[in-house]
Amino acid sequence: MKTISQRELRNDNAAIMQGVEDGETYTLTRRGVPVARLVPVTDDTDLRCARPARSRPVYSDLPRVSPTVSTAELVDDLRGDR
Repeated sequence: MKTISQRELRNDNAAIMQGVEDGETYTLTRRGVPVARLVPVTDDTDLRCARPARSRPVYSDLPRVSPTVSTAELVDDLRGDR
């Protein structure tokens, strides 16, 4: 297990992530004090999703809105209050 600082994680992120993918375990420190452990995910790890993501609405299925007045008229109306 290697020990790395928060700064090393920030600066060498790609190399550290590659190390984790290769099975390396890291202890992350902040100001010399251990605060976290970075370990590879194994099959026996329970990573259940507490709240699954919702599907996004499909906006292309909504009916298209056609304005009854021109954009120029709308802009003139908004500028009229100045």
